[in-house]
Amino acid sequence: MPCVRPTLRTSLRVLGPVLCLLLSACSTGDRPASAPPHIGISYGDELVWMSDGERDDALDDAVTLGATWIRADLSWADIQPEGPGSHLWERFDRVVHAARQRGLQILPVLAYTPPWARPGGCSSEKCEPSDPAQFVDFAEAAARRYAPEGLHTWEVWNEPNGAGGWLPRPDAAAYTVVLEGVAGAVRRVDPQAVVILGGLAALSDGDGGVPETEFLEQVCEHGGIWAVDAVAYHPYTYPYLASDRTSWGTSWNRMADTPTSLRNVLSRCATPDLQIWITEYGAPTDGPGAVSDGTTGAGSAATTHVTEDRQAAIAADAVHTAAATPFVAGLFWYSLRDLSEDPASAESFFGLRRHDGSAKPAFAAFREAVSRARRYPDG
Repeated sequence: MPCVRPTLRTSLRVLGPVLCLLLSACSTGDRPASAPPHIGISYGDELVWMSDGERDDALDDAVTLGATWIRADLSWADIQPEGPGSHLWERFDRVVHAARQRGLQILPVLAYTPPWARPGGCSSEKCEPSDPAQFVDFAEAAARRYAPEGLHTWEVWNEPNGAGGWLPRPDAAAYTVVLEGVAGAVRRVDPQAVVILGGLAALSDGDGGVPETEFLEQVCEHGGIWAVDAVAYHPYTYPYLASDRTSWGTSWNRMADTPTSLRNVLSRCATPDLQIWITEYGAPTDGPGAVSDGTTGAGSAATTHVTEDRQAAIAADAVHTAAATPFVAGLFWYSLRDLSEDPASAESFFGLRRHDGSAKPAFAAFREAVSRARRYPDG
């Protein structure tokens, strides 16, 4: 039965529950327990700026780790920095060709606004596009160029609910306009395209931004949920493990194990079978605050990072927990290598490798966990 995709938002809100019954015939649903999730490494915007040798090393590491996917920014700001009349596709071409040589599939993140396309007064690449149609044109051109290269899965923006992810402020209505436009454009070019709602930041009230369940509900109210095949999420839990169950609910728990969860929202939106792709997960090993080994500092607001041994435990546990969770379609570790040695920011220390290139214990732990998940898919 062909998949029915309504286009009018009013029709979506009225007919959604009925269409859910029809869509069940073409929904991907939960992943079979015998098939482990897609395993990937999330590189952000790093790969396009690496030398050929650096890029080769980074992607060889992905293969060594057992990853079959990589996630990389396909940034509008990188490809069209000067204006709508020119494209610097060669920047991303290098990433595509190097990944294909290694049999790695690519999850491009379509995001980030060049200076000429930003609203007045907004100076960040994370500004919403002043004209969504221009971003949609970019996305369509990307699909036209890379679908023949084997790229069929697209994530639309990164953390659009975060305080710094969609500027000047998160706006589910504006994001939905972009999401629906991109989804329609890439499917016109590539009917087999898979469109993923941009990775939602795990937030609580008071964190800034819009909590992930609230934002997803708003996207649903505007009809955007019917434009996607899956939802991406970034459930960082450190210093806790993904498998930990708490009375208050970790970010991982909020996928399905809390009264207000992403799965509950999807059910209310009449899309209960949409899978969740964890397109970022990890833990930093240095930073300006207190460190936790999993027993000390857990739950403290002063904790900004974990020990290297705790990062290794978090990495292995995430693979095992994702493999045991049928609605999780993919797990992407962020990131491969530390960005610097400056402890002023924990953001620099999410790598499986240190800045000098040496491997942390998490590198081997992640690799071994992936290997085990494939050898023993039922646990």
